Amino acid sequence: MATNDPPFILVLNCGSSSIKFALFEAGAGEPARRPAWNGKVQGIGGPDPDFGARDVPVVPVPLDPAHPYRAALQLIREHTLRWLAGRPLAAVAHRVVHGGSKYFAPVRVDAQVLADLRSYVPLAPLHQPFALEAIEILLAERPDLPQVACFDTGFHHTLPRVEQMLPLSWDAWQRGLRRYGFHGLSYEYIAAALAERHGREEAGRARTVVAHLGSGASLCAMQGLESVATTMGFSALDGLMMGTRTGALDPGAVLYLMEIEKLSLAQVGRALYHESGLLGISGLSSDVRVLLAREDEDSEAGERCRAALQLYVRRIVREIGALAAVLGGLDRLVFTAGVGEHQPAIRARVCDALAWLGVEVDEAANRAHAARIGTSESRVDVAVEPTNEEWVAARDAARLTA
Repeated sequence: MATNDPPFILVLNCGSSSIKFALFEAGAGEPARRPAWNGKVQGIGGPDPDFGARDVPVVPVPLDPAHPYRAALQLIREHTLRWLAGRPLAAVAHRVVHGGSKYFAPVRVDAQVLADLRSYVPLAPLHQPFALEAIEILLAERPDLPQVACFDTGFHHTLPRVEQMLPLSWDAWQRGLRRYGFHGLSYEYIAAALAERHGREEAGRARTVVAHLGSGASLCAMQGLESVATTMGFSALDGLMMGTRTGALDPGAVLYLMEIEKLSLAQVGRALYHESGLLGISGLSSDVRVLLAREDEDSEAGERCRAALQLYVRRIVREIGALAAVLGGLDRLVFTAGVGEHQPAIRARVCDALAWLGVEVDEAANRAHAARIGTSESRVDVAVEPTNEEWVAARDAARLTA
């Protein structure tokens, strides 16, 4: 190995059933936007887990059923070391969903930080435990290797207090029950991309709503390229309807399920997180692509797919309208994440319902996934901007460990 070989930063994005990973070259300055190598293990804990990476076809992989997550991490480690071929690893950056009321900026993880982050597991039970498991394993195996936690809640630390507060007792506010906001790494990237595309001054003046539409989904209102309102709040259950999550729900419905229908706390949690949203209404899938392909069927399945998509779009439109009211108008609407970047039908339906705001979409540009999909007459600039959460984490880790 040559002594002048550049080091790399490994980014881990750990979910409950998948781990995405990416390697970024960490030379002088910021890492390149495109990772040098990336991939994922998915289906962890299920019957058919698989592994795939750039230039590596997706293949089924056996994972220890007793410890599938640890086995998946070991698999990523083996493939990463093989790809590095002796080149140095400078740090590992982790997407950590919740930083609570203590952590806003990226932080190098030690035993005390890890203990703090464990206390936030109840606030993000679908994601927090898995990122922390990866950190804990690496701390034990490679205590010399810097690990950096990058928080999805961090971007929203600029929310004014009125947006953070929940209408509970003052004591609840003091105990930390507040609206935190999520998808912050995605929104931070979009803010940086908008500044580059339009200039920081012009981008900062624009009253902007960013729609992060994936299996999880939220909206963020930005002024001065900072978060001033967002649809996710205390937990990642709030706001928009999602793939399997309810989004905002009358708490009386939860009390009814528990008091009248006698669902246990665990059963209610499973219903809200895993059995609702697009999957719950359609009874078919949480994947927008599947529902779009079936919605024209003259059948009960087709009707349920149509109903699921109608409510999904309605909730997005309704919340964009609410954020436009907070902003005092709307100058720019940006679609990002899996659905936002790749589903022109959803973008078109949302924008058609926002015509009263002056939103007009060019059909050809929308179908082609152009960067700018608004017509020349549209009073709102409508854009499609691919997000890059892993790069934000790599950049932050490079800055913190330089």
